[in-house]
This record gives sequence, structure tokens and C-alpha cells, in this order.
Amino acid sequence: VLSHNLYTVLCIPHDPVALEEHFRDDDDGPVSSQGYMPYLNKYILDKVEEGAFVKENFDELCWTLTAKKNYKPDRNGNSVISHQDAFKLWCLFNFLSEDKYPLVMVPDEVEYLLKKICTAMNVELNSCELDEYLSQEPQGQGGLTVWQFLDMVNSGRFLRGIEQEAVSMAVEEVYQEVIEDVLKQARRPRGYLWKKGQLRRNWSERWFTLKPNVLSYYMSEERKEKKGSIALDKHCCVEMLPDRDGKRCMFCVKTSSRTYEMSASDTRQRQEWTLAIQTAIRLQAEGKKSLHKDLKQKRREQREQREQRKAAKEEETQRLKQLQEEKERKLQELELLKEAQLKAEILLQEEEQRRRQQHEEMQRTLEIQLQEAEQARASMQAEMVLKEAEAERQRKRILELEDMQERLQEALQQEVKARQDEESVRYAQARLLAEEEEKLKQLMKLKEEQEEYIIKTQLEKQVLKQEMESKNKCLEEAQKQLEEVRVNRQRVDQDVMAAQRKLRQASTNVKHWNVQMNRLMHPIGPGDKRTNTSGGGFAGYQPLLFQRDSSLKLKQKAEDKGSSPTRVNSKENVSNGGNSGMPPSPDADTTATEPTN
Repeated sequence: VLSHNLYTVLCIPHDPVALEEHFRDDDDGPVSSQGYMPYLNKYILDKVEEGAFVKENFDELCWTLTAKKNYKPDRNGNSVISHQDAFKLWCLFNFLSEDKYPLVMVPDEVEYLLKKICTAMNVELNSCELDEYLSQEPQGQGGLTVWQFLDMVNSGRFLRGIEQEAVSMAVEEVYQEVIEDVLKQARRPRGYLWKKGQLRRNWSERWFTLKPNVLSYYMSEERKEKKGSIALDKHCCVEMLPDRDGKRCMFCVKTSSRTYEMSASDTRQRQEWTLAIQTAIRLQAEGKKSLHKDLKQKRREQREQREQRKAAKEEETQRLKQLQEEKERKLQELELLKEAQLKAEILLQEEEQRRRQQHEEMQRTLEIQLQEAEQARASMQAEMVLKEAEAERQRKRILELEDMQERLQEALQQEVKARQDEESVRYAQARLLAEEEEKLKQLMKLKEEQEEYIIKTQLEKQVLKQEMESKNKCLEEAQKQLEEVRVNRQRVDQDVMAAQRKLRQASTNVKHWNVQMNRLMHPIGPGDKRTNTSGGGFAGYQPLLFQRDSSLKLKQKAEDKGSSPTRVNSKENVSNGGNSGMPPSPDADTTATEPTN
């Protein structure tokens, strides 16, 4: 059954006779892998022609044979990826794994694939968490098998919090890009491109898919109805066009037979499509059929170069370590030689030092003896010189003593004279001190008298100040009383003036009535002359008037004396006048005013 399915999927003619002939002498039967592998290589795989079969069907057959036994999804249905997505990841694993059995994917390729999937979902991969996971696996550093890889993805450790639909879309996109060699395809929501028709020249909306050798376009994103394709080779080119016909962000693909005009939804989409088409044309020019196969080969070469560099580095490190060990061994030998040489030098130095000490001792002994002889000779010479010097000093000393005696006598005379002068000066100084002490006593006495006078003056000043304050208070009270007296005096003066006016009026009336009464009292006879009496009025009425005037003046004087020391007497003439004939009363005379104090 396996052979029949492989013949069918790989499009090879069936040969059942070869199967029976191959396993005729095999005791283990067809289930023996050692017996089946030579048959598989000789009668099936060697007859396969590239491009004659659909690789996806072959992958599905292999997945069906292996997944049932090895793939273990979550039985509760909580797997991160679906069964179809697991198949696509299995295909991606087979593409990116190393070309040796058993198939494993190195950690760099695992990280590359996970990054591609996360980039398709706009999610950043946590590389530290991936490294930690690989370090925990027993064989993680050497690589992962496909079933370990699928278990890692299904654990949700790197796709935490992402919906299954988003993961499925990302896996589909990476699968198309890597396995189906889709360099670029339109993306939702504005993934369609507008294409200009060749015959009717109208614009149609199409879903485009780019592979290294062809640019295909469909009616919709399901890619069920293919509308056409554009074959790409190294002679094709892509150019940007200006906006026209109501379309913007235009570009064209020029082939050897035709020019295809297209319009993108925005400038960024046009830039991405032109770069992708240029990449496809470059691959055709370089003779490469798959971009990711080339990238995989480059990554493998880079890993091999890294491994080579690492191995070379380790070899260099080992060589340096050996050189270091050799160097340390030689250094140890050199240290031993140095120690032996040092010991020989120490012995030689000790011998040399011993000979030198003996020579130095002999030399010191001779030097001591020579020094003692020199010292004896020098001491004798020194004693002679000292004795001569002592004699010379004695002579000089005698001369100096004689000279000193003369100077002492002169000094004694000068001292006697100075003492006499000092006695006279002391006597004068004592006299001056006595005088000064007497003057000081007088001065102290004067000072005490002055202090007593100052104290007395201050006391008198205080007394005067108190008296002045009391007088000032009395003066203020007197001024207040004076003001009151002045006010009262003005009021009295007004009353007096009013009384004087009334008095003058009464006097005038009295004069008139006196005249009338005189006429009545002495009637004029015929032939009698009118005589002027000295009284000039009614004799019985005058004492009454004089008494009234006197009482008024006495009242005015009493008021003036009681009001203030300043008294003003009013001069009032209360006489009856020259024409009345009455003698003036003594009380009616004019009074002189006294000056105001």
C-alpha cells in the first residue's frame, strides 16, 4: 500500500513485479526498514522527475503516515494551532531542517521561523524566553525535532493571548512565502490592485500573487478563479507611472511582449510591489528558482562559517593554552636555574665578603696604629702651640688689665660725680613731688567742693523746676481766670454803657422837668426879669439824682476791683450842663483811670 501511494503521488508508473522480486529472498519481509530503503531509493526515488508531481500531495502523504503516531495535540481541543496549521508547520520544518537524518532544526532556524510568524501577526518574539526554553530541553542546544517543535508551539508559551484565527493566518502567510515561493501577495483590507485590460482598456480589480517566475492575478483572494499571469524573466522591468485616467499610484511591468499597467491603493503599496517584482526579476537574472532556498543556504553557510570560526577560535585557544603551559614549564625551569645561580652567587658573595672582611680588619689595624702615631705627634705640636699661645695670652692679659685699671679709675670718678648729681636731682625731685602732692590735695579738695556745688545746684535746679512748674500751673489758672474776668468785664461794660445811656436820657429828662418846675414855682410877674440860679434846676430833686449816680459809680468800681488787677474807670460827666444852671455834684466829676498792671 505504501509503495502504491508513493507511485501515485510521485506520478511514477507502477511496477509490482519489481516489489515482489526485491523482497523474495528477504526473511524479514517488507516491514523491514533495512530491506525497504534500498527498494525505495532504487525503484521509486531514483525515478522521480522534478516538477512532474505536486509536492503538496507528497507532503500530505508523509504527514498522514507520521502524524498519527507522533503528533499529540491537546485532547480537550485547547491547541493553539489547528491540524492543518500543524501540517503547514511540519512542511516548514522539513524545509528549514538540516539535510541529515534524523531531521532536526537548529535553534537559529527555530528563532527565524518563529520571528516570521510573529512578524506576520505584528507581534514581537521574546528571544530570551526562547533561549530559556531551548536550554531546558535535553537536546535543545543541538536542535529540535519536528514533534518537539510542534509541542513547543502548541504549548502557547510564545503565542500567549493570540487567537487561533490570527495564528492560522500568520502560518498560512509564512507557508505561502517559504514553501510556495510567494514573494508577495495582496493584503487585506486594501490588498487588491487595479489592472488595465489590453483589449477593452478598462480597469479591473484583481488579487495578485507574486512568485519568482510569474505574477498571477485572480478574481478574489480565495484564488479559485485565475484570470491570468505575467511571466517574469531577466529581460523584464518595472517602472512607476504618473497619475492619469483617474487612477493614482500607478506602475507598469514591461515584458518582451507586452506592458501591464497597474494601480495601487497608496504610495506605500506601490513601493512594496515594485521592490518585490524587482527582487523576482533579479532572482531570474541570477538563475535562482527560490528566494528562501537561497536565504536558507546563506544562513547555513553563515552558521558553518560561525562554527568554523568557533572551531578555529577553540583550536587557537587550545594552542594558546598549550603554549601557555609550555611557557609556564620553561618558566619553572628558568626559575630553578635562577635559584641554582642565586645559590652559587650567594656562596661566592659569602667567600668574597669573608676575604674582604679579613683585608678590612688588617687595614683598620694599620690605620689605627698610624692614627695613634699621628695623634701623638699632633698632640705634642698642639701642646707647644698651646703653651706659646698661653704665654701670648698672658702678656695680652696683663696689658688689658693695666688698661682696664685706668679705665676703672676714670669710671669711678665719673660715678662719684654722677652720684653727686643724682643726689641733687633727687632732692629737686622730692621737692617737686611734695609740691605736686600739695597741689593734688588742693585739686581734690576743689573737686570735692565742685561736686558738692554741682549736687547742690542740681537740687536747687530741681526745686526751681518744681516751683516753676507750680508757678506755670498757677499762671495757667490765673490766665484762665483772667480770661473769665475779661469776659465778665466786657459783659459788665456793656451793661454800664447801657445804664449810662439810660442815665443820660434820664438826666436830659430831669433837666427838662427842672426847668418846667422852676417856671411853675416862680411865676414871672409883669415887669420882672428872669434870673439864672446857680443851682440850675429843681433843688429838691438834685440830691436824689446825685445819690443815684454815686451808687452806680460805686457798683462799677467794686466790679472792676473784683474782676482783675487791671481796672479801667470810665469817665462820665453827669453834670446838668452849663445851660441848666445847676452846680455840678462832686460825685459827678471825671475820674482818672489807673494803669493796668
